[in-house]
Amino acid sequence: MKWSEFSIHTTQEAVEPVCNILHEAGASGVVIEDPKDLVKEWGVHYGEIYQLNPDDYPEEGVMIKAYFPVNSFLGETIEEIKEAINGLLLYDIDLGHNKIQLVEVLEEEWATAWKKYYKPVKVSNTITIVPTWEEYEAHEDEMIIELDPGMAFGTGTHPTTVLCIQALENVIQGGESVIDVGTGSGVLSIAAAKLGASEVLGLDLDEVAVKSAQMNVKLNKVHRQVMVRQNHLLDGITGTRDVIVANILAEVIIRFVTDAKAVLKPGGTFIVSGIIKRKKNDVKDALVTNGFQIEETVELEDWVAIIAKNGHE
Repeated sequence: MKWSEFSIHTTQEAVEPVCNILHEAGASGVVIEDPKDLVKEWGVHYGEIYQLNPDDYPEEGVMIKAYFPVNSFLGETIEEIKEAINGLLLYDIDLGHNKIQLVEVLEEEWATAWKKYYKPVKVSNTITIVPTWEEYEAHEDEMIIELDPGMAFGTGTHPTTVLCIQALENVIQGGESVIDVGTGSGVLSIAAAKLGASEVLGLDLDEVAVKSAQMNVKLNKVHRQVMVRQNHLLDGITGTRDVIVANILAEVIIRFVTDAKAVLKPGGTFIVSGIIKRKKNDVKDALVTNGFQIEETVELEDWVAIIAKNGHE
């Protein structure tokens, strides 16, 4: 079977929204080539457990590659993708070069080649993320999250995901109820459960994301604590929870801050990321306006995570 490799030269800021567009368009695999990964510093305790090859990465910017089957609908699909990506400019997202290329490849070439980008990564004091095909033996007091990133959901090693996992590690003491908004691969839901949350609800609007998350939840044997279902943000969610975590665009976070306050218990914790540095204050303002108290702001590379408490009325 022939596949078309869609590649776009863009910016780190655009990675998550572009990957989401590619996933929604039916991509059967996504690779992110970010040269910052070559010099990434995770601090003393965290880091890549392998060596990256600089030849696989662009000199600057970020290269995103996605794979689509060559069929009669491909041309229409690509045009819709281009239109959706250009539409990100309306959200003030820098697209950089925004240069797109299409190349035909054979299935056996891409089905295994992209796996070289995904290796075990220690992302916090206790959690290491391991792709399902990698052999890795956990050390003492180390928790493993196994992920199959075969679709466009990433491997949990993007800075925004790392920030969320580290925040969850600090917040969860055991027995908490958690909602993960925009769960994607389910990595944050899985992390919350492994850290001791007793009840986790993962929500995603996309049906394929829901199925991927459900698969990863079962793979990690946390299906008793974690339920994943299709839902738009917090629409229709009843009852209150101890923690809400959301790793999505700043504009989307701002859109449902009011709903988050209603769903969180008084004193509950709201962890948000997916925020590019220049939009940090916009999110903070929305949180404070809605009665949240900013507890901590953490930055990694160009990204920000904010931990806020639901203040009493």
